[in-house]
Amino acid sequence: MPSQSHVFSTPIRALDSSFSSSASSIILQAKEDESDNDASASLLPHSPDSSAFRNMSLKPPLPRASSFNAATSAAARGKASRHQHCFYQKRRRRAASQDAFPFVTSVATATSTETPPAARAASFGRDVASETFLLTRLGFTLLRYLGVGYKWITRFLALGCYAILLFPGFIQVGYYYFFSNQIRRSIVYGDKPRNRLDLYLPKNINGPKPVVAFITGGAWIIGYKAWGTLLGQQLSDRDIIVACIDYRNFPQGTISDMIADSSEGISFVCNHIAEYGGDPNRIYVMGQSAGAHIAACVLVEQAIKEAGEGETTSWSLSQIKAYFGLSGGYNLLKLIDHFNSRGLYRSVFLGIMEGEESLRRFSPEVMIQDPNIGNANSLLPPVVLFHGTGDYSIPSDASKTFAETLQKVGVTAESIMYEGKTHTDVFLQDPMRGGKDDMFEDLVAYIHSGDAEARAKDAAAPPRRRLVPEWMLKLAHSVSPF
Repeated sequence: MPSQSHVFSTPIRALDSSFSSSASSIILQAKEDESDNDASASLLPHSPDSSAFRNMSLKPPLPRASSFNAATSAAARGKASRHQHCFYQKRRRRAASQDAFPFVTSVATATSTETPPAARAASFGRDVASETFLLTRLGFTLLRYLGVGYKWITRFLALGCYAILLFPGFIQVGYYYFFSNQIRRSIVYGDKPRNRLDLYLPKNINGPKPVVAFITGGAWIIGYKAWGTLLGQQLSDRDIIVACIDYRNFPQGTISDMIADSSEGISFVCNHIAEYGGDPNRIYVMGQSAGAHIAACVLVEQAIKEAGEGETTSWSLSQIKAYFGLSGGYNLLKLIDHFNSRGLYRSVFLGIMEGEESLRRFSPEVMIQDPNIGNANSLLPPVVLFHGTGDYSIPSDASKTFAETLQKVGVTAESIMYEGKTHTDVFLQDPMRGGKDDMFEDLVAYIHSGDAEARAKDAAAPPRRRLVPEWMLKLAHSVSPF
């Protein structure tokens, strides 16, 4: 059992596209996405040291898209030039909505219907092609910003070795991601690039299920919704719905875009999860690493909005039962030099965070201490922060200090430390090891704290199977660049 450090003064209250099958469609989708990215890129700083501020207005979730008609498309292309942008945007949304799974009117039917093997294989091929194209294009764009640097290159090589060692587990998780009938992939939640989310549904829908809205990590640069597959699979096995929310990464967007995207994704979950069998009164927000920082920023920003006068929002913090932060950093002023020493160079980091003058604005630990935010802190949900003491990517003190600061301003908060665990141990190696996983069990215990029947099922749950041999996990622990 890990040693746990509980930091709290009051008891915690009740806790929380694919492309078409033809190559021409893939090229067409890529061109449309590039036009979106160009519009976004024009707002980015010309160098990582520059700053750019963008106030993003939240939009309501997209309505259900209807089928795209080719004849209508041809007629629309013949319209005047002032209508072309609107047409292409609508076509992009429709195509994405079709590739995503549509809203289900009967969740039980949707989760029990078997997809033919041939259809699953075709879907797999289209998904791999589309996702590979997107990630490759963004990777080359990122290289223009990083340039040549010893630290990040050595980290990249270490990442390659790390991925090879965990490859047996990644293969099994990837197969589940592309072929499982329990996953609704790439549901559209907004009108910006990468405004998609994946839903992981339990096998049995016998009543409204608790929901976790999960924001993945990735150093604000390589985050992607599929990174949450292992967590989504394991939580859905415990009758918990998971929504893995994708968002724009740098250089496709900066921190303001990431916060706006994540907030809109949470809004979609709050307003539509009942259509998938989720309980809108039991929604939890969770983030890991950079995703923990982004999610915390979303909650603080939402609290400030709700505490203001006359500002309308598409979701409310009253819908969030609790926030779970895993291996996150919440005070950028303290972390910028640490990140620079780890290979996330200061110039690049300031580009992500829109300049040095914005570090305070995007540091939740600093913002909650600002007397100008009024009673915003009183609106925040209970906070539980998980962190490994052996984490050298983001020191565990980041979670301890944030929990203590939340306590001081009257927010119910707790930090739980896992002795000797690294940044990736608690999120990847331990789940792939199988058997008992302390962080996972603590997380499920909080979510099911008010449900005696669910807790009984958790106690009787069979041990999870091992995905990777122990010697490979130990080597991965040693070479992990995170």
